[in-house]
Amino acid sequence: MTRSTRRVVLTAAYLLHHRPWRDTSRILEVLTREHGRLTLFARGVRGANAKLAPVLQPFQLLLLSWSGRGEAPQLTGAERAAATAALPQGCVLAGFYLNELLLKLTTRHDALPELFDHYHRTLEQLRSGAPLEPDAYYDFHPGVGLLPARGSSVRALYGHSLLSLARESLRGERELEDARRVLTAALGACLEGRPLSTRLVARAMKRGASP
Repeated sequence: MTRSTRRVVLTAAYLLHHRPWRDTSRILEVLTREHGRLTLFARGVRGANAKLAPVLQPFQLLLLSWSGRGEAPQLTGAERAAATAALPQGCVLAGFYLNELLLKLTTRHDALPELFDHYHRTLEQLRSGAPLEPDAYYDFHPGVGLLPARGSSVRALYGHSLLSLARESLRGERELEDARRVLTAALGACLEGRPLSTRLVARAMKRGASP
């Protein structure tokens, strides 16, 4: 017995990634609030006459419709939920970094409405927040983000290090140390205090003891 066709109409979503498919189509990876992350086939969305090409852009809240029986249904409609300003040029890289994390750390068809809401708010903050200054200093607070530091204390993060981390081009002892501290704090918040076994083994090996 064949499964019935599933239709979804105008649900909130963000485009995380797309790649060409055939001559005028694309395969879309989208994050939706009610249905989680999923893959959609979008026909006829490439080329000069593609009406949906200007709509299917990253970092814009969309309303998507689709239909299909399998794991990757076909897009049947798309529109912008509201007129939204583009991300500032200095924040685009951070936006793509967020998208990559979502692609790698989520599974398809797992609805995570709170994660969707956090992503939405983060994009709004990127639109309104000031860009990082390379010569300024910042404090990192998990769950909040980067805030200007008071002075250039040893614990403060150098703006240049944070920009290098975003570009994935870390060089020098200070940049590597700042990046390590940010990632350690972020992972610690996600793990909620639970230790990583690999980290414990590495420390034991460094002390010259057996794990």
